[in-house]
Amino acid sequence: MTVNDAIEKIRKTPLGASGPLVGVQGFGAMGISAAYGRTDTAAARDTLEAAAEAGVTLIDTADMYGIGANEEFLAPFVAAHRDEITLATKFGIELRADEPGYRAIRNEPAYVERAVEASLRRLGVDVIDLYYMHRRDPDVPLAESVGAMAELVRQGKVRYLGLSEVTGAELREAHAVHPITALQSEWSVFSRAVERSAVAAAAALGVALVPYSPLGRGFLTGAFTDAGKDLPDDDFRRTMPRFSGPNAEANAALLAPMRDIADEHGATTAQVALAWVQQQADVHGLTVVPIPGTRKRGRLLENAAATRIELSAGELALLEPIAGQVAGERYADMSPTADARESL
Repeated sequence: MTVNDAIEKIRKTPLGASGPLVGVQGFGAMGISAAYGRTDTAAARDTLEAAAEAGVTLIDTADMYGIGANEEFLAPFVAAHRDEITLATKFGIELRADEPGYRAIRNEPAYVERAVEASLRRLGVDVIDLYYMHRRDPDVPLAESVGAMAELVRQGKVRYLGLSEVTGAELREAHAVHPITALQSEWSVFSRAVERSAVAAAAALGVALVPYSPLGRGFLTGAFTDAGKDLPDDDFRRTMPRFSGPNAEANAALLAPMRDIADEHGATTAQVALAWVQQQADVHGLTVVPIPGTRKRGRLLENAAATRIELSAGELALLEPIAGQVAGERYADMSPTADARESL
């Protein structure tokens, strides 16, 4: 069996010390209907079916993706596969369809209550399996936000709680209020700031790490050298420093060792990138369930097959210095991230 043969379903793992059993790789659904330009709806729905066939059971969305449209897009798939999947969504970044450009971080309890009701309605479900706080508002006490989320568990509207983009100290503080099942943060060969404190805290607490953008928003596939030339006008990656001009050219050159490793395994650079993040589970002693996204069935199966690649210690060593050489920040505005709060 080759690494591109995804007929076998991927293996399963517990989502941390107290979470459900899920496929060892999940699916980030943001791009299936938002953010990356126009969507071929039929192809996108076929990709979701491929995920189910491959044993990818953790399906991740958020209320901000398409200002609710992503949750609505997923609803028919969720209805057809409700007993097979672990459904995750998020609150905390408020956008308004009637106010273009409006964006606010909202963590106050009253907002949490409104947000969950809206997500339940759009997704067409009675309960959300995993509910994340998408971004942290430092002006709202964490105990109040997590306390409101815990109330949703008591009401039966949510099964498990998660946080996104928090520091290790914030994770420990939240976990003391109510058990946190998963921490979602950016983690890849290119982005390793989460290792400053959050990874160790998650390992100590039995919290699973759910890396988003494990393919560097597609950069680690080797497909980009300059967003201005390689991306459609409505693709949000045009705003990201790593994809633009000299930064993109410099970052593309960093993929050379990944190509060499991929050749050795008969794999792609994307598969090497996913194998790397998957193996951080053994390196750091915790559950790691990355959530790559795609709109194409073939890419979905390629990603799933990466769960069967094991990199050697020598190969991991070759990839170790890359993150420190990356040009450009993850976002044009880093202020809402854990990185910003940790550097204060």
